[in-house]
Amino acid sequence: MSAAAETAVPPAPAAARARAADAEQAGRRVEEILERLAAAGDPAAGAAAEELVRTLMDFYGAGLARVVDLLGSPAAQQSGGAPLEQLLGDELVAGLLVLHDLHPEDLPTRIGRALDGLPGRPVELVGFDEATGVLRVRSANPGGCGCPSTNAATRQAVESALACFAAEVEAVELEPPGGAGQPTLLQITARPGLAPAEAP
Repeated sequence: MSAAAETAVPPAPAAARARAADAEQAGRRVEEILERLAAAGDPAAGAAAEELVRTLMDFYGAGLARVVDLLGSPAAQQSGGAPLEQLLGDELVAGLLVLHDLHPEDLPTRIGRALDGLPGRPVELVGFDEATGVLRVRSANPGGCGCPSTNAATRQAVESALACFAAEVEAVELEPPGGAGQPTLLQITARPGLAPAEAP
């Protein structure tokens, strides 16, 4: 490559170079740990560590593949230069961004995304207590039976959505339509592969 061609290529931003260096260092660190485990003479521990690394690679590979698919989709091509919206609305990609504290939207916006994405929008937001991590929602179906099976289905849907978009939510209080009666406390657990965000 000529000197002119080299100068025509803009240098990578400092932040991007730092991330690349961190990724390379992390890769070397993983290899060192696997080598130490192998040298320790415990085949079971070494095999478990290698399986864990493969599982994590598969998990993040699926996330990257999803990013490529979304950016190449017709909706992204027609989004008028705003492909980020396609990524932020996807559960898998949003979950990875939240996991690494990279999601550009604030918590209220992400909670809104989670609830808006539920089929039929079965609940509406009442409020969120940042001190306790408790989110209060109300059933949006005034004609609902309120039976345990219906509440369980609602619970599963809310938990799944919040685990991806708003891992900071630790529990949900589900109120019946109109806010009458005692709310049902739903404990939130992270979707497999996604760890809840640690409290600051």
